[in-house]
Amino acid sequence: MPSYLGAIGTANPVHRIAQPQIADFMARALAFGDNDARKLRALYRVSGIEHRYSVLPDYGQANGDYTFFPNTPDLEPFPSVGQRMAVYRREALPLATEAVRDCLRQVPDVAPASITHLVTVSCTGMYAPGLDIELVKALGLRPDVRRTCVNFMGCYAAVNAVKLADAFCLADANARVLIVSVELCTIHFQKSPEEDHLISNALFGDGAAACLVQAEPLPNGAPSLALQAFHCGLEPDGHDDMAWHINDFGFEMTLSSYVPKLIQRGIGRLTADLLSNLPVQLADIRHFAIHPGGRKILETIETELGLTHEDNRHAYRVLRDYGNMSSATVLYVLRDILANASPADHGAPVLSFAFGPGLTIEAMLLQLTVSNEQLAIDRSEEANEPEGVLIEAALAVK
Repeated sequence: MPSYLGAIGTANPVHRIAQPQIADFMARALAFGDNDARKLRALYRVSGIEHRYSVLPDYGQANGDYTFFPNTPDLEPFPSVGQRMAVYRREALPLATEAVRDCLRQVPDVAPASITHLVTVSCTGMYAPGLDIELVKALGLRPDVRRTCVNFMGCYAAVNAVKLADAFCLADANARVLIVSVELCTIHFQKSPEEDHLISNALFGDGAAACLVQAEPLPNGAPSLALQAFHCGLEPDGHDDMAWHINDFGFEMTLSSYVPKLIQRGIGRLTADLLSNLPVQLADIRHFAIHPGGRKILETIETELGLTHEDNRHAYRVLRDYGNMSSATVLYVLRDILANASPADHGAPVLSFAFGPGLTIEAMLLQLTVSNEQLAIDRSEEANEPEGVLIEAALAVK
């Protein structure tokens, strides 16, 4: 029997900053001349991102109004790892707690004391006693809840968390696993004109996501995702093209422009391997939850797998509204799929990908489950629709 993922909650910091404002901050911070600043703003315009969220207001402030970075022309002395981790420790718990509460509001029959396992995910900060223990206290979880931390794996880490949750549920039918991913990417801004840093500074934002995994569909009839299969691919040639290192002035992301080509080379084989022992073909899949690592990555996958922009619409929307939030991002995409599920989607397969250092490509096959209770509610609502509305809907379909 499969395990089921559902009730995905999300949370973002209060600072919602437009992409052009962030570009202006970066141009000032890097002391770019007019020509380089024009190129930088062009990079931000074609990113597919309109807004990102940050725990730091500085990216939307005029020079001299910063609260974290020094109010000096060159931002010196540049914040240390210790200063950045202090921000992480202050901001991660409230954001993670908000995401969990958003998750649990969707399942009022699930009490925090019924959670048997807690899996926390992050690659942007660490401390001990850590976020997992603080969440136990903040949420009123049982002190004997089984805690696992998935740290520093990058954007694909949420898939590994889901794998863990699936294993827990397969081993114990009474397991109820809470996954919490929180990423504060923007605290690791690097003041460097290197291409890798320019690209990563243009993409990453802050956010948190939480979801439940258990051995049966959600108790309130909400749509769930049955976990069908997992597969991991590794492109060793990309070892140096996507990496994540702790240095003196924060965590440094290496993200070269060659990454889409590496994904292009491996995505077809990975998909074939995932589906090889399953009664599902790529042509059968109409729902896709692809980690929006960047616009070029999404377009590359579309070309290789024969997808349309519409097939990828959930990923594009998340990229547009939030940017790349590392491990939390794919859960935002899955949340959109669940939020838009209809009775017609019952039993439909969902193909999901996420990418990270290595170069690692993780894949999941899931299946939408809309319970009989939810089907009955939806059909009842359809029956109560005014006749004119139904006629208009029928004409729209034609």
